[in-house]
Amino acid sequence: MNSEQHVFYNLGAALAIGLLIGVERGWQKRAVQEGKRVAGVRTYGLIGLLGGGLAQLSTQFGSFILGLAFIGLAGALTTVYVVNLRQGDGDMGITSLITGLLTFVLGALAAMGEVAIAAAFAVVTTLLLSYKPVLHHWVSVLEPEEVRAGIKMLLISVVLLPILPDKGYGPLQALNPYEIWWMVVLIAAISFIGYFAVKIAGPRQGTVFTGLFGGLASSTAVTLHFSRTMRSKTTMTSMLSMGILLACGTMYPRMVLVAGIVNPDIAHQLLLPAVVMALLTYAPAVIYWRTMAHKGKDAVSPLRNPLELKTAIGFGLLLALVMLLGKVLQNLFGESGVLALAAASGIADVDAITLSLARMSQDVLMLQVAVTGIVIAAAMNSLVKGGMATFFGGSDAGLRVGLPLLASAIGGLTTVWLWVW
Repeated sequence: MNSEQHVFYNLGAALAIGLLIGVERGWQKRAVQEGKRVAGVRTYGLIGLLGGGLAQLSTQFGSFILGLAFIGLAGALTTVYVVNLRQGDGDMGITSLITGLLTFVLGALAAMGEVAIAAAFAVVTTLLLSYKPVLHHWVSVLEPEEVRAGIKMLLISVVLLPILPDKGYGPLQALNPYEIWWMVVLIAAISFIGYFAVKIAGPRQGTVFTGLFGGLASSTAVTLHFSRTMRSKTTMTSMLSMGILLACGTMYPRMVLVAGIVNPDIAHQLLLPAVVMALLTYAPAVIYWRTMAHKGKDAVSPLRNPLELKTAIGFGLLLALVMLLGKVLQNLFGESGVLALAAASGIADVDAITLSLARMSQDVLMLQVAVTGIVIAAAMNSLVKGGMATFFGGSDAGLRVGLPLLASAIGGLTTVWLWVW
């Protein structure tokens, strides 16, 4: 491609970017009378081409031309906006004004040779503009504590994580503040996604959705809430049992995901036991879904808050304790000490021991031992949730939930023995 063809290609891309954004803006404003819109398809196309043409000129006469043109365009669009606002012909939003300036910038970027980047951001811009009703709906349904939770999520990840020291402290140099807090952020992010997945679709989408994505946030919370609900709504036992099993089954792929992010090698060894445990848990849930005669109303989401700083700090302290005990017990008792710790940790939480053993398997612990410990923790946790369902939901819940979780625990331990060892 010679230089002239290259210029034509870049300017064509700048024009296409403007037209793409203009089509979306024109469609959004299609009900507005002709001549009353700030800009339409042609205007946005020309703005993109203007940015591209001036970017070409700036290579000959200096970049100040591009800057002056941007200021002039901003002034012109602002004037039109103010006039329309005074005449009562426009709303208070400045989306079209900002979009026009962004179109100019993307057109200039394309003309400078960064066509792929400019085109990608043009597509993202068009998507954001076209999803206005959806985005506004999501914002409207947010609760104050959820907004604060989002800010807290940014606080623990963007603000706190980068300033923590990345080196070992304490006995055996087992405590690395950066690694511990990075794992806290990882678990918080996964739970955050699970919470808002249920929040966006709503529990009205069904117990299936609530169980799957609620389990991504906290399978224990789903188990506890649904088990208690069984006591007062006996006609919903099959449906609620299905929700519990779906939530508990989701713990296993989550476990592989968490361990694989810390140490990709461990995910390959852990995958088969996790698949066996998930299938043994999901299979009865599918049977309940296919056979239950009473569909009932959708269950209420058991998830109350996506993130609490006290919870995050508590998990961080638990993780630090498990990591420290893991190294100490390994030095004192070898592999058997690590496996005993895994069994004890799994009673309360799987994430902490999963992260700890995945981290240890990178240098000081055999991969097979780490996988075995994670499966033991998952098996213990499943048994605890089966007992929880039996205690709060009654004997029927024990049969429908406890037995599948018992089978899952046995299946996982058997598979890790035959497959890993």
